[in-house]
Amino acid sequence: MLDRIGCALIALCVASPALAQESEIIVTGRGLEAPPGDAAYAVATIDRARLADTASNRIEDVLADVAGLVQFRRSTSSSAHPTSQGITLRGLGGNASSRALLLLDGVPQADPFGGWVPFPAYLPGRLASVRVTRGGGSGFAGPGALAGTVELESGSPAELGTLNLSAFYGSRDSIDASGVAALPVQGGFLTIAGQYGRSDGFVPIVRPGPVDRAAPYDQASLAVRGVADVGHGTELQANVSGFSDRRDRGTAFTDVRSKGADASVRLVRRGDGQRGEWGWSVLGYLQVRQFDSGFASISGARDSVLPVVQQAVPATGIGGRIEIAPPVGGGITLRLGGDLRRVSGETRELYSFIGTSPTRRRVAGGASLTAGGFANASYIHGGWTLDAGGRLDHWTIADGSLAERPLASGPAITDTRYRDRRGWEPTGRLGVAYAVGALHLRAAGYRGWRLPTLNELYRPFRAGADATAANAALAPERLWGGEVGLDLCPASALVLRATGYWNRLDGAIANVTLARGPGNFPGVGFVGAAGAYRMRQNLDAVEARGVELDARWTQGAWRLAGSWAYADSRVQASGAAAPLNGLRPAQTPRFQGSGTLAWATAAANALVTARYAGARFEDDLNSARLDPAWTVDATLGVAVTRALRAEARAENLFDAEVQAAISGGGVIERATPRTLWIGLRYAMR
Repeated sequence: MLDRIGCALIALCVASPALAQESEIIVTGRGLEAPPGDAAYAVATIDRARLADTASNRIEDVLADVAGLVQFRRSTSSSAHPTSQGITLRGLGGNASSRALLLLDGVPQADPFGGWVPFPAYLPGRLASVRVTRGGGSGFAGPGALAGTVELESGSPAELGTLNLSAFYGSRDSIDASGVAALPVQGGFLTIAGQYGRSDGFVPIVRPGPVDRAAPYDQASLAVRGVADVGHGTELQANVSGFSDRRDRGTAFTDVRSKGADASVRLVRRGDGQRGEWGWSVLGYLQVRQFDSGFASISGARDSVLPVVQQAVPATGIGGRIEIAPPVGGGITLRLGGDLRRVSGETRELYSFIGTSPTRRRVAGGASLTAGGFANASYIHGGWTLDAGGRLDHWTIADGSLAERPLASGPAITDTRYRDRRGWEPTGRLGVAYAVGALHLRAAGYRGWRLPTLNELYRPFRAGADATAANAALAPERLWGGEVGLDLCPASALVLRATGYWNRLDGAIANVTLARGPGNFPGVGFVGAAGAYRMRQNLDAVEARGVELDARWTQGAWRLAGSWAYADSRVQASGAAAPLNGLRPAQTPRFQGSGTLAWATAAANALVTARYAGARFEDDLNSARLDPAWTVDATLGVAVTRALRAEARAENLFDAEVQAAISGGGVIERATPRTLWIGLRYAMR
């Protein structure tokens, strides 16, 4: 066995070009199969065809096909501040930290410090599928599945082909180049995926002033993955990846840099419970992140700009997971296991500038740990499917501190050590489904939870003239929810789905407005007359009711898919947050929809995607409204040879104004304007 593992590791770490000899061993690179009880929940799948054909070649564009899945802001990772890229589902609002659990091959992907998602790290072309489970409480997926779970699955040579290369040139001197190679090796396969993109960028302010300029970006990612058979039906899967992301927010002193590296190893044996075979999986991973960001103060006339904060935020995440699927039989599928994840990091800030020179330093941070055990059972009998799962987590927030000191000599301004906190959180879900002919009925209830991120606990931030303080006393968020739905398959090519839901998020963390500038405020310093002072606080609750509709049709070369979501979300608040009571959570649309029509043959392909982003409020007080927007994306390709294809792409084809943010003084920020691309794709099967 040790000899087999040693040989497998050599095959994974050294890119052997030798093609695999014919063998009966089937190596997939996947984890354990989803339990059959998932039929009781609202699950949406994005297939390989859609992942390989997008106007932007960005994963967040693909995820936007699932109505109800939103980022905190409507900008893509070409222009948004990275900290605004948290994802959530079902109208629960947010403050840039993810309320949905994002996994890549079983590994949590949210930033260890901030909970946002590093979208430039994920090239859609290296994935086999994306699986979105709306609704929380997925015990076996891990903690943090408050609003749902998004599972990214890496591809194998069977899905990816041998070699895929693309190179595009676009508006504003933009470049987008990517490549994916999937090479069979003895007893397994090796995949290598890389992407590079840059652009001079666009001016993000709708009505710019003298200090405003285009906001360029420069982004790259590389991922190497090896999968090998190590005997007895067991696979060894090793992943190493890294990314670099440099953006500018459109004025001086607002450079943003993110970089990270991940490594994971997973052993998987997918047993066959019907034949009495055990299935099991063991996973370990390490994540290292570095985030640097500058924030500036801009005059009301936008004719002068000065730095106010420079932040450096290093963070580390480490974790593991073990899971078993014993062969119970009798129509029962059982999964048992446990997992843990520890994250640590701190914000290192220079602030209180005089001119362009800082006078003070702030260091704040800490660590958190979650460790839990879970069990999930599915039962199928006739047309009935029953599913029950639960987990119990123990959490700890520790080593929290805040130190503020002058850069010159002198005593500390603040030197605080926060008390360690810990607790237990039970969560779970229960679902039932009944299938009769082409109709599939389902109902489910669930409870989920989320620990505050280190970012929410310790890192203040600024957005334009507004400033938001951290809060080291934040409590976990806890959610109760339920849903009913039906799936209809009147023909093999047509699937229709409808789901109604209710969620109550107790202790929802929000950025609560406490005062207006000008003035000096704790945790952030000076806020100008055009700005607001906010602080992260636990609200009493956010309650959301809604409906989700999905449709998919496939016929020959044609594909049609649509998704629509309605969410009625309201805040329940008291105390300092009482003015928010009855209002909508910030950045939460009432309506959201997407539709895609695609046609593909050997000679040509075409795709059109229309999206509707409903109106929403920028702030907690619902005083600044972001207008609704329709956008259209399109692609058109023509085969030059069997392997080479010329292609044109268009993002936001009709140049709609998609408002992403409104900061103090009514300054409106926009998302990506019309962007046209032309290039070549090469594919070798």
